[in-house]
Amino acid sequence: MFATPAYAQAAGSAGSGAAFAQFIPLILIFAIMYFLMIRPQQKRAKQHREMVAALKKGDQVVTQGGILGKVVAVHDDQLEVEISQGVRVRIIRGTVSQVISKTEPVAANS
Repeated sequence: MFATPAYAQAAGSAGSGAAFAQFIPLILIFAIMYFLMIRPQQKRAKQHREMVAALKKGDQVVTQGGILGKVVAVHDDQLEVEISQGVRVRIIRGTVSQVISKTEPVAANS
């Protein structure tokens, strides 16, 4: 009627394997969330940083507020954008959401 030591040891080792099996779904959920949400967001943020760093005079841009304009001056962390003839505003570089058209570098005449 009493449990032998062999049965007691077998039950204890099976419990540790079952505990690990309970964490497998949590690990899978985290991996799926990483590949579907976190990684694409990091990729978009990197592309935005590269786009903002590459802004130069003459680029046509759209700000996050929806203002269209042409970059007329580039400062360290600010841009001067002409939104109408003679109307210039200073904006923070990070508020540029899209570059509509980029200026092409002038090729040297050979």
